Amino acid sequence: MTLLDRRLNAFREDLADKRLEGRVEAPSFVAGSPAHVRVPVLDMRRTPSLEAGIDTQLLSGQDVLVFDENEGFAWIQSVSDGYVGYVGSNGLAKGASKATHLVSAARTFVYPAPDLKSAPTSALSMGSLLQVVGFDERRGTNYAVLPSGEAVIAGHLRDVAQRDPDYVAVAERLIHTPYLWGGASAFGIDCSGLVQLSMRMSGKTVLRDSDMQAATIGDPIGPDQLKRGDLAFWKGHVAIVTDPETIIHANGHTMTVALEPLANAVSRISYLYGQPTGYRRP
Repeated sequence: MTLLDRRLNAFREDLADKRLEGRVEAPSFVAGSPAHVRVPVLDMRRTPSLEAGIDTQLLSGQDVLVFDENEGFAWIQSVSDGYVGYVGSNGLAKGASKATHLVSAARTFVYPAPDLKSAPTSALSMGSLLQVVGFDERRGTNYAVLPSGEAVIAGHLRDVAQRDPDYVAVAERLIHTPYLWGGASAFGIDCSGLVQLSMRMSGKTVLRDSDMQAATIGDPIGPDQLKRGDLAFWKGHVAIVTDPETIIHANGHTMTVALEPLANAVSRISYLYGQPTGYRRP
């Protein structure tokens, strides 16, 4: 049997994704049932326990496949990037998303009605997917109306088919976002989550973790070739090049998404984790 990455393939001792039949050993194989995220941010863990750390997060409207549910947890695989793990079952709704729009602002509020003076019912991160059933203008403000009757500022959304031309500019809109290990939203994000979310807004789907990104995104380049949009990798870390001398990254040093001179980062990080392992151009 070929050794498969458990982060990207749904198999365990008692159960496996039917698509892996013949590639892994398991007493039972099942086809995943389509579902989508119904809450603003849904934590994914390696094991079905709230004590387990967060491996990644899914955003409202993202599609998943559900392989098993037990004691409040669902064992799932994200449709967009293939990540496998456990989430709270109550954060999912059955069936694929019918999203027509996504949140393009860093963050936005959901109101109970088209009225910005009403108390918000929730807040959504950039990249969240929504089904819009109509638009309403009240006192000069345009609202996108959801199937529930709730409303979002229309200017904070865009059609799902639209793309940001510069993924680095997307990352720059997230400056000062708090650092969160496993975070993948504009409420809290880690280094590879920043790369993934920024690129997703530009229409490019990439894998979740920095080691996956270092192995699959673009082509290797030399440190003397750097330009805006390139990626710098260390062991367990990734940063986006904004210009040949500067990077933007979610990092545990400032505990935020921050700009930093590349030379400073290389010097600071090398003390604990060594020199950069490589540079890549998407």
